[in-house]
Amino acid sequence: MIMILVDKKILAGGISMVAVGLIIIFYLNSSTPVWQEGMTQAQTDELLIKQQENRNYTNLAGMVAGVGFLLVLISFGARKKKGGEKPVEKDEKPKDFNQN
Repeated sequence: MIMILVDKKILAGGISMVAVGLIIIFYLNSSTPVWQEGMTQAQTDELLIKQQENRNYTNLAGMVAGVGFLLVLISFGARKKKGGEKPVEKDEKPKDFNQN
């Protein structure tokens, strides 16, 4: 039986961050402001500002999902074995390659 050592708290936090980031990305992509025919210059400027805000929030949500994914990866190496092997000390001298 293969045992994978995982820190469950970090794994749960990472999975939740990935989920929240993806949900926010899907929501922002579905509510992107769009151009309408006959808009005035003030409405056009407001639309461009809203589109830029939407892109910025999408980038932020992508960063949250990315950090969550990194936490998931880190969780696989964060837990140490209980009573693991102790490092072996060697008293041997290294070979001297200059001597024949």
